Amino acid sequence: MENSGVKGSQSSGDLHIVPIVGRQLVERFIKVPWSLYKDDPCWVPPLIFERKWHLSAKNPYFEHADFQAWIACRGERVVGRISAQVDRLHLQQHNDATGFFGLLEAEDNSETFRALFETAEGWLRHKGMQRIRGPFNLSINDECGLLVDGFDSPPPIMLGHALPYYQLRVEEQGYCKEQDLLAYRAHPDISPPKHLDVLARRAGSKVKVRSMRRDHFSEDMEIIRDIFEDAWSENWGFIPFTPAEFTELGKSLKFLVDFESVRIAEVDGEPAAMIVMFPNINELIMDLNGCLLPFGWLKLLWRLKVVGAKSARIPLMGVKRRYQGSRLGATLAMMVISPLHERARKQGIREVDMSWILEQNQGMRNIIETVGCELYKRYRIYQKDFN
Repeated sequence: MENSGVKGSQSSGDLHIVPIVGRQLVERFIKVPWSLYKDDPCWVPPLIFERKWHLSAKNPYFEHADFQAWIACRGERVVGRISAQVDRLHLQQHNDATGFFGLLEAEDNSETFRALFETAEGWLRHKGMQRIRGPFNLSINDECGLLVDGFDSPPPIMLGHALPYYQLRVEEQGYCKEQDLLAYRAHPDISPPKHLDVLARRAGSKVKVRSMRRDHFSEDMEIIRDIFEDAWSENWGFIPFTPAEFTELGKSLKFLVDFESVRIAEVDGEPAAMIVMFPNINELIMDLNGCLLPFGWLKLLWRLKVVGAKSARIPLMGVKRRYQGSRLGATLAMMVISPLHERARKQGIREVDMSWILEQNQGMRNIIETVGCELYKRYRIYQKDFN
């Protein structure tokens, strides 16, 4: 983390904003949510060691981004936090002088939100940015969006939670909706409509769907990356993974995911669509209070490898652009989704999250609603132009 670019702390009355510099302050920053969510049964305490890694130089995100974080304090009591990021990869891709905020948490107090946002905005102005967008924790390929609907259930892995007053407090600071990200869930015992089965049978000789190959792991990871980048390249806010970022994703996939939960569809031998289903780690860590020591890691390993999660999330799915909007494209999507429904049933999974989907992506929304998914959470990306 670099210095704030703003001299000293911003203060208002007994409220003061402290830039995060040093390990001790990083830990205080990470632990802000514990006091705010102590009475919320749907909040999942993140694993502290993972959050420390996420904010450390080991995270390859920081190879292409400048970052600063702050906490808000009233006396010695920490009452909020925020981060600001300038992602050079985003600027290369979009050339829009847009910076980002993220990791937002704060007490229900307009003054606290105002002080945090003014500090983040000032830092981004100092960096030459003309607008601010968020929340992103830290990029669009991480956890992103502010929960504005769907507070009644815990979030699955890599989706955020929030307190209901956050929406009002953010909008009070002059932020407007830029995009909504939709989270869908499906119950594996729901069968797809018959007409999709007919389309799949017709495509049977042309399309082959297979699982990931353990002995060709690196090759299949490259296939997944290629399909993802092609499928998502024209989507709002798209930023490709760097090779280092995708390597980290591969490490997580190799540890957490059984290879039958990854499907690749080929059309005449050429990769055309893919899908990846992760077990919902949030379900398995909810009672660990963020700690793996002394015995939390044993509980997690037992639950992951022996008991198994009863819910899952599909964070990666894509159909190559040449097939999008066509009957074959819809068939490909259904043909990679359906085997995972069957896989989930065999594993005793009762609910599968499919997210996120851009609100404006009506084509994909139609496909997943057709196969029985229901909208259950809504996340909002906000934006504010600097005057």
